[in-house]
Amino acid sequence: MARMEKELTDPIKKHIHDHLGKIIDESLQLMSSLHEKDHCLLCELDELHKVFQQLQSQASSFYLQSYLSEFTPHYALLSKVMQQLSEKKHGGLIVIERKDPVLPFLKNGVPINAHLSASLLESLFFPGSPLHDGAALVSGTKIISAANVLPLSVKTSDAKLGTRHRAALGITESTDAIALVVSEETGKMSFAIDGGLYPFKTE
Repeated sequence: MARMEKELTDPIKKHIHDHLGKIIDESLQLMSSLHEKDHCLLCELDELHKVFQQLQSQASSFYLQSYLSEFTPHYALLSKVMQQLSEKKHGGLIVIERKDPVLPFLKNGVPINAHLSASLLESLFFPGSPLHDGAALVSGTKIISAANVLPLSVKTSDAKLGTRHRAALGITESTDAIALVVSEETGKMSFAIDGGLYPFKTE
């Protein structure tokens, strides 16, 4: 579990408080209607699950921005890239270096050493690009390298996780880096930190 040391802002706290209240109300209604003949239990449970997922994604976005702000000024740019990859279902894996050196844990990377830009970063993950496999390494305001091979997680036993997600977890088990992941199959966005994986949105 990541160390969520940052304090939530008051608007986010209120938003979560209001939605939790809504979930409690809907849960009570669900309990009272369990014995109704035409009641769709699975439908309502699915709706509650979606609300919880939305809350988790919104809180995760706040924490992600907090974690990155000290190490790169380009959270908005990275969010834009992730959103573009997500909409196109282009798989992506971006590692943002923080205090711990990341290079000792990477293999076969291709040096880039270019100023961080959305167009360049997105182009690295274009299907068919020679650099689209593997991870891009970002440090501060620069793209250091691309097509890096990361250590795979040895702690997770989730068979549903693909190689990108296991690699994101692996590098964050070994360093304090943050890894941003876009699923090629679903387009869903996640970030890994301290060996934990969290969904997030970019609003």
